[in-house]
Formats: sequence, structure tokens, C-alpha cells
Amino acid sequence: MPLPKEVLTAIRAMVVLTLVLGLAYPLAVTGVAQVVMPGKANGSFIKQDGKVVGSKLLGVAPTIDTGRKDADGNPITAPDPAFFQPRPSATGYATDTSFFSNRGPNSDTARQFYKDEIAAYLALNAKSNPGLKASTIPVDAVTTSASGVDPDISIANATIQARRVAAARGLDLSKVMALVSDHTHGRFVGVFGERGVNVPELNLALSNQKAA
Repeated sequence: MPLPKEVLTAIRAMVVLTLVLGLAYPLAVTGVAQVVMPGKANGSFIKQDGKVVGSKLLGVAPTIDTGRKDADGNPITAPDPAFFQPRPSATGYATDTSFFSNRGPNSDTARQFYKDEIAAYLALNAKSNPGLKASTIPVDAVTTSASGVDPDISIANATIQARRVAAARGLDLSKVMALVSDHTHGRFVGVFGERGVNVPELNLALSNQKAA
């Protein structure tokens, strides 16, 4: 028994749409992206000596081993004072997942989280920034991003951290601030978002600097 006309039409439409939207369109977009912006299309990788060392789209939190272990025997790490630190992350900057904390503004856990982050930020940066207090800490320094892998921090946050980084590395502050300026990007099309500093690129440039 032949199939009804409506069924045949539906099958033809499904096949055509699958070929056009599921195959031809993705291939066309991928091809154009590879020609127009190959770097961005391939993940905006950061390379050094020909090797991929990261991506400017994924934040990384540089740490040092404290020599101590937790109850499960895992090494306890601490922020490396010689590098710029990204904003807090709900994912711990894992590269295989992305999510946000989902804490409400009136949540008791949120209140405690921000209190802990403020204390940690002051412990890391107050010594090199006399007069730094909770009310002067940039918001992005103690709040998580929506992605959990945000590579950018605010200029205000970077300026505070620059004093600590310069002291830890024995670099002149003006040299560190010049690097911050070199890795500061403007607003999207000059209108959307805020100016920010790309931490992965900044830290890589910082690694190539020699102490004064």
C-alpha cells in the first residue's frame, strides 16, 4: 500500500531540512569562520614556543602547593602571590564543565561565601595595599561569574593585584601596570559590557618578565 501524500511530503521535508540545516549550514559557517577568524574559531588558544598553553577564553587560577593535605590526602593549595588571580569560580576553573553558584541575594550561604571571599582577598592583597578594606574591594573580586571560567577581571581588581605581583616578583610597579594596560580590552563594539583585563594572557606575559 503506497504511503499517503502527506507522509511522503513530510519525509522529503525532513530529508531536505536535515541536509540543509544539519549538514550544509554548519559546514558553511565552519568554513567561513576558519577563513575569517581561524584563531577564534579554533578556541582562541594561547601559544608559547609553538605549544598551546591555554586559551584566552578560559580563566586559570594559579596556585602553589602549601605542603599540607586535607582529610582525604589531597594536596592543599593556595593562590600564587606572584600571579594575577581570576575572580572566584563555582567550578574551580575546571575546563570540562561550566555553571554558576545560583546563590540568591538573601541567602545565608551567599552571605557566608562573600564574607569568606572578602577575607581571602584581604589576606592576599592587604599587605601590598595599605588601607584596603572590604568596602573598597571591587565586586568582581569576590563574586562568581555566570560561566565559572571567566578569564577577565576588572581594571580596579587588576590594579590592586598589580602591587602584590610587583612586590612578589621584584618588578617595578610601572612595568606590571604596563602589562595590565597591554592586556586590557574595551567594551564590545564600544557599547556593551565593561572594560576588562584578560588574566591568562596577562599571566603569560608576566612569566616572560625578568625581575628588576
